[in-house]
Amino acid sequence: QVQLVESGGGLVQPGGSLRLSCAASGSIFSIDVMGWYRQAPGKQRELVAVINRGGSTNYGDSVKGRFTISREQLTNTYLQMNSLKPEDTAVYYCNALTVLNSHWGQGTQVTVSS
Repeated sequence: QVQLVESGGGLVQPGGSLRLSCAASGSIFSIDVMGWYRQAPGKQRELVAVINRGGSTNYGDSVKGRFTISREQLTNTYLQMNSLKPEDTAVYYCNALTVLNSHWGQGTQVTVSS
């Protein structure tokens, strides 16, 4: 099993920045891909960004050029969010993908508002 704990959410004004962190524990050597997804009220959960063991990344279209995902060793992933917009408001979830399972954190709220 893999346990994930997110941190770094909060309230920020439009145009501002936030950095989310996700720390993995447990069966960390089984993790292949780590990433971030988000879910706004009344909407489906959507891809924000993912990164694999080799460092290859993939981003959702709405965040390309503004968000950057990074990974530290096997256990930590970070999401640097710049030029935030009100439509980025959502609960952000960390995800860890292994061969057998997809693991989720509890989520952290990001609110972009003036």
